[in-house]
Amino acid sequence: MTLRLYDSATRTVRDFVPRTPGQVGMYLCGLTVQSGPHIGHLRSGVNNDVLRRWLMRSGFKVTMVRNITDIDDKVLAKSIEQSEPFWAIAYRNELVLGAAYRALNVLSPTYEPRATGHIPEMHQLIGQLIEGGHAYPATDGSGDVYFDVRSYPDYGELSGQRPDAMEPAADAPARAKRDPVDFALWKGERSDEPAEAYWPSPWGRGRPGWHIECSAMCWRYLGAEFDIHGGGLDLLFPHHENEVAQSRAAGLPFARYWVHNGLLNLGATKMSKSLGNVIDLDALMSLGVRPAEVRYYLAQPHYRSVIDFSEAALQEAATAYRRVESFVVHAVERVGAVEPGELPAEFVEAMDDDLNTSRALAVLHDAVRLGNAALAADEDVKEPLARVRAMLDTFGLDPLEAHWSGAAAGGAADDLTSTVDALVQLALQQRELARTRRDWTAADAVRDQLRQAGVIVEDTPHGPRWSIANGR
Repeated sequence: MTLRLYDSATRTVRDFVPRTPGQVGMYLCGLTVQSGPHIGHLRSGVNNDVLRRWLMRSGFKVTMVRNITDIDDKVLAKSIEQSEPFWAIAYRNELVLGAAYRALNVLSPTYEPRATGHIPEMHQLIGQLIEGGHAYPATDGSGDVYFDVRSYPDYGELSGQRPDAMEPAADAPARAKRDPVDFALWKGERSDEPAEAYWPSPWGRGRPGWHIECSAMCWRYLGAEFDIHGGGLDLLFPHHENEVAQSRAAGLPFARYWVHNGLLNLGATKMSKSLGNVIDLDALMSLGVRPAEVRYYLAQPHYRSVIDFSEAALQEAATAYRRVESFVVHAVERVGAVEPGELPAEFVEAMDDDLNTSRALAVLHDAVRLGNAALAADEDVKEPLARVRAMLDTFGLDPLEAHWSGAAAGGAADDLTSTVDALVQLALQQRELARTRRDWTAADAVRDQLRQAGVIVEDTPHGPRWSIANGR
């Protein structure tokens, strides 16, 4: 079975056929960094990371571009509100975003361009649109440039929105537009915005509109045509619709497949920074879950489904991951760190079926149950362990990977782990001495004191092993 993906443009599940055999170009609409990321943003990052890992596992060489929108209306509004340069706010939040992605083991993109670094490409693209009759400079002296929506007959094919049924575009004053639905490609200098937010252009000092930024960066790093454009479903209109229109009107074939992930809701409302109903990664950590468990929670549902966030669902996901992790740890104690092996056919079939992660993880848990049965029967678990590790590796969740095992943490974290381990081992030695002299009361007292400190001791045929309570 070949990989099949749901394409938002055709509204069908299609066989994935890359433009160049063996190679894939991916573009993910990244974050507008007026503030730090919430878990809805992180869901998009994790979902696209799983897709990228699956493409790589399937033998493709993947070029992944994930942009940073560091100049737009929202960033400038924060700059005015906080009396701080827009670029300082953007960079600070970019660092927070990067740290969150790293914590969740999201692979670094091949390129991570900032919008402010690609003004010349935007100017070139806008110039081509003006020359082709698809864009026009405003005649009111504002320096604005607008895309003429009705000049592009296919406008609305991606989202289903048609110009006659659209509300006026709210990204610039309507007075300078030929048609209220036209959208801004370039925004002329304004007295109520920070002076450092502008660049010279053929149409006067100004700054880019939001939509032209992504078209320019796609073109710069992936060429006129590329394979997959990803992003949250909330970007389908107007952002992605406008990207398609301006890019194709300029003669660029643009994306071959549109892959949108579903939203993450808090209650019945989409999680949104503008609404103030957001939960970030630090808030999740305060609930007693680890980054690996958050990644599992975000990757478990099908990427196109809606996630209604609840603490109960998060804790269920954390418990499920801990069961898998426990098998891996116990199996390694028995047979050593066996390398990841072949993927089960059922797992491959599920992943090739529009990235059906729910079904793929069901295959993983079946393999874990069989592995635990083999452990209980004192049978060889090398093959079950190899299969489980291969599936976990596909999801970026192998607990033996350096990122999760602690080898990548470095510094103080490693020192603290070593110190705790040494102290627990000392207590376990005292417990074992008590058991040797058959002083069960003293032995139980050591175990109880460790439990009160948050350390769970489990006796195994290969000696005691300890873990932090609740997987923390």
